[in-house]
Amino acid sequence: MLASGSSGNCIYVESPTTALLIDAGISAREFHRRMDAAGLDPAKVQAVCVTHEHTDHVSGLRALARKLDLELYANSDTARAVRNGEGLGWNLFAAGSPFTIGDIELLAFPLPHDAYDPVGFILTHGDTRVGIATDLGMPTTVALDRLRGCHFVILEANHDVDLVRSSGRPWHLKQRILGRQGHLSNETAAELLADIAGDTLRDVLLAHLSSECNEPSRALNVVRRHLASRGLGHIQVHPTHAHRPTPVFYC
Repeated sequence: MLASGSSGNCIYVESPTTALLIDAGISAREFHRRMDAAGLDPAKVQAVCVTHEHTDHVSGLRALARKLDLELYANSDTARAVRNGEGLGWNLFAAGSPFTIGDIELLAFPLPHDAYDPVGFILTHGDTRVGIATDLGMPTTVALDRLRGCHFVILEANHDVDLVRSSGRPWHLKQRILGRQGHLSNETAAELLADIAGDTLRDVLLAHLSSECNEPSRALNVVRRHLASRGLGHIQVHPTHAHRPTPVFYC
């Protein structure tokens, strides 16, 4: 996870023969700095898959695509909605229809968020499944079904509900965050993870933590405590960061 939060989102995924990004919401310069800090090689990256068109997920897309000669993937509504996305050569996918990039299979699934057609992804290589759902207002049956059976999940835990309500943010913004197309609270993320854990889930990265209405320690405590109460204390839960990469995780 090179970046996670309202200031930018970017996930790096590598298999033995393929490297790709999920979203490109940081500048090309910052991307290179964070890849270097994580000990990763930018030249390996072959493609970017976009979850939705919000600026914190696509602000670096054009520059990175040009400098690294990357293939770009999105669904048709997202491709049309990306600001300044005209002239970009999109590879279009549809939710529910698997596609491959190198030796990684990707399956997009719809998420409830206030964008044109936002998606999460299931990435599969061999027997390993990684689930990514970084912006969603509520768990849905489709999201739960897709995330079950994953070994590693990157999931939004955006806010603490009480901190949102007591914050100085405008009422309309509070309603957006807490709404069914906004962002997941720590408690809802914890319940979702317990519901999809099954026998496979080993590691979780908590993503898109609000800098104003959440704290890493608060999110971790809520999720870990809930998983332990469900007999799932063996699952390792880790924070992500807005301004620095997480350690590299191996699945």
